[in-house]
Amino acid sequence: MGRTYLVEEGIGQYLTELSTKVKPYVTGLLIGQCSPQRDYVIRAVRTPPKEQQQEESLGPPKLASLDEEWITTHASQVSRMLPGGLLVLGVFMIATPELAKDGQNALRKLIFSVEKSLTKRRLWKPAEEEVSDRAALQICSATKKIVCRTYDVQDPKSSAKPADWKYQNALTASWVALGCTVNVNIHIPLLATSPNHDLEKNTKNGLNRWSKQIEESVFLINGQVKDEDTELLEGQKKFRGNTQPGTQISDVKVLTQLSQGASPRSTATVQVCSGSINLRGAVKCRAYIHSNKPKVKEAVQALKRDIINTLSDRCEILFEDLILNEGPQKKNFGREYHVLPQRLFVPVAGSNVMLSDYKFGDEAAGEIQERFVEMLDQPVQAEDMHIAEDIST
Repeated sequence: MGRTYLVEEGIGQYLTELSTKVKPYVTGLLIGQCSPQRDYVIRAVRTPPKEQQQEESLGPPKLASLDEEWITTHASQVSRMLPGGLLVLGVFMIATPELAKDGQNALRKLIFSVEKSLTKRRLWKPAEEEVSDRAALQICSATKKIVCRTYDVQDPKSSAKPADWKYQNALTASWVALGCTVNVNIHIPLLATSPNHDLEKNTKNGLNRWSKQIEESVFLINGQVKDEDTELLEGQKKFRGNTQPGTQISDVKVLTQLSQGASPRSTATVQVCSGSINLRGAVKCRAYIHSNKPKVKEAVQALKRDIINTLSDRCEILFEDLILNEGPQKKNFGREYHVLPQRLFVPVAGSNVMLSDYKFGDEAAGEIQERFVEMLDQPVQAEDMHIAEDIST
């Protein structure tokens, strides 16, 4: 038995509209959530067109010209905009009938490239029991026939398995949202032996250590410690009939442990340092979880990952910005303050789930609106953008 994908109804309309504009083919990403029983697809997003593609389309259509790097870069950018619980679940392709036979091979290659690029950036490791199947959706632009298959991204030799693709109305209407604010104060020493103060590498190492602390933290949901195998919605059955339960945000408190390891004895290491990086501020985190009897551990895991991702993504965005504006040659070792971009949340049309983005202080709302159109193929109103937090340094 293959996996079942429950798909937000609006996606069917989106894919149909795309198929009328197809030249030889169009590719894109599927965004949603995995669960042990089934997967949920809440958005499909086409790959942004490249300027050069217009000239290339003069020759006969070929899937060999697929720009893998462009598609994986898009996936990395999109994954930064996803709150906890959401991920890139797979890829889709709408192609003309003459390209159909090469479609599955191209999709298989893309699924593994996208997953490799996303895994490289993560500071957390997937759990053993985690779903590692990713979807390859192929649609014929002429007949509109849909073929959905899955590949296990943990197995490079994985072959295609059939999967069910079922549309459902108001898929996220009763999803549960969890939110928390985490006060961050991370001190990262720069070793005297570290060549050229490689700030980006040292920051990533420091974040790696901090992420282990987050993994070991205790999470209080609405003031209670809950057993990880209990149902998250236990005792909340009476709210089920609510028309907008997804707008209820469960408040979560994160308690980090002061000492690491069970042993009271520890060994101190003395290292010669020539500087340090300090990351300080309060970050707003959010995760969404399906309403089909979710376990506490699924919800906590989604929120943990959002906490870790939001900080590492911001540092990545800051370093990209510094390289763009100052060039990689900068070696000023004086005291410097850099403001990390602030997080904002934006509602998704026809869904209770909000997506997120990051904004530098001097960035205009128009730039963020352009980014939503380019990355997520979604127009956003300036008044719908909710800046969630104060400035962090």
